[in-house]
Parts: sequence; C-alpha cells; structure tokens
Amino acid sequence: MNYGYIITTGGPAPGQPTDAVRGSAPRTIAQLAGEAEAAGWDGVFFWDAIAIGDMEIYDPWVVLAAMAMRTERVRIGAIVTPPSRRRPWKLARETMTLDHLSGGRLILPVGLGALDDAGFGAVGEPTEARTRAELLDESLAILQGLWIGKPFGFQGRHYRFDELAFRPATVQQPRIPIWVAAAWPRERSMRRALRYDGLLAQAHDDEGRSTELTTEHVRAIAEYVSRERPPVGGSGPFEIVVEGATPAGNAQQAADRVSQWAEAGATWWVESDWKARAVDSIRRRIGAGPPRP
Repeated sequence: MNYGYIITTGGPAPGQPTDAVRGSAPRTIAQLAGEAEAAGWDGVFFWDAIAIGDMEIYDPWVVLAAMAMRTERVRIGAIVTPPSRRRPWKLARETMTLDHLSGGRLILPVGLGALDDAGFGAVGEPTEARTRAELLDESLAILQGLWIGKPFGFQGRHYRFDELAFRPATVQQPRIPIWVAAAWPRERSMRRALRYDGLLAQAHDDEGRSTELTTEHVRAIAEYVSRERPPVGGSGPFEIVVEGATPAGNAQQAADRVSQWAEAGATWWVESDWKARAVDSIRRRIGAGPPRP
C-alpha cells in the first residue's frame, strides 16, 4: 500500500471566514508538500478546478511546479484533471515539462470532471457525459502519442492534426502513469481504466447513481482487474486508488481504517478531507504521517 495526501486548501469554502485559511498561497501549498515528504508520505496531490462558488482556486500546473521544486521523492499530481476542457497538445506539453521538472515523478489522474465547477457550462465547455467521455478518450490517445517524442498525428471525431515533432519525450516511458476515475460496475468506465495504469475507485448503484464506495466494491474491482486487464500495460503495476480521511491523533485507529482497504485490494490510500481548508489542520494531519500499519 502506498499513501498519498491531497492538499485541499486553496481558499475559503462558502460561508467560511477568510482568516481560517490565511497563508494558503501557492508557496504555502508547496511548503506543505515538502513537509509531507519529510513525514513519510509516498505521494502529494493537488486538485484541478476553474471556478467553484467563491472559493480561491489556484492553477494546478503552476502549483505542481512549485511542489516539484520543494520535493525530491514523492509522486505528485492533480486529482483529478478533466481533459475535456483542455487542449490535449497543451496538456501534453504541461505534463511533459512537469515530468522533467520532477525527475519523473508525475502521475496524471483524469476523469470527466465535476459539473459544479463553472469552468464547464458557464464558459461553453461540453457538459454532456458522452461528449466529455469521447474527448477524454481522444485526449489520452493524443497524450500517449505525443509523449514518446517522435512525430505523431491524429485523426479523431473531435481532434485532427497532421504529424507534430513533439520533443523532448517524457522522462517516464512508455508514458507518464495515468489513473482514470472509474465507477464500478459500469463496464465502459472500467474498460477505459484498464487501458492505463490505475483507477480512482468510485461506485454506482443499480440505478446508475453515485453511491458510497465500500471495501466490497474494491474487492470486486480488484478481482475484475486481475481477470480482465490485458497483459501488456504501462510502466508498472496497475494501481487501485481509494480516498478517505483518517484521524491525526490516533495512529492505530487510522491504520486500522486503512488496512481493510488494503486487504480488499487497494494499492493506494489517498488522504482527502475535502472539508479541510485551514492550513494548520492540514499541517497537523500531514505531520502525523501516513496511516501505515
């Protein structure tokens, strides 16, 4: 099991006083990443959004660059990036640059994105799920083609271009690891994730609505991955990523809570208390270290 931390600060939640998040500037987020590395976490992540309510939001690629400069060992990435609202060749250039800056430590978690972000409908980006899924698939194909550093062209439904000489190649080969948000038991969603390097586990009920992820879901996902994943994958083992929150003040309770997910088949635990905005509380949980057994 690997252990990651999402730094969820970035500005006040609606109705939260500004002084509760004083100091939550990009340089402070980068400092927290360095503290997470020193505390023994395996990955430090930020988040990707454009406009949600009155929250203060920072660009993930700029923040990740600062995080890369303050760390040497931990994996970094933004959970999650929706490629449907980004030009894939620009995303390829950003991710390649971060991969070099970090010495080959970048992970790219992707998904359709949350529509409560005004960076979709309010600015004319596609909101229909099928269209965003098509854009996601084409974008991932383009990223892989451009990352190898050889001339590459693409002809799809949404994107078309003649061969580009895209150099340099990424540090990580055959690609930067891609984690795809996937909802169990949706076949199309799961099949997409199996083509890449890991999945951010989610769950749907019998009516197709989002529901709380359980260890039984993860156990079924792990069995499905073992049975259905093609033998040729990416540059490493396939990761099953789960998120949640554990207490800072009780290491045994935190470890016990996570161990059940590991037993079910999860390979990454990502600490993600999305209500945590105050730097002091985030620093306290980071400093307590990952919930290792």
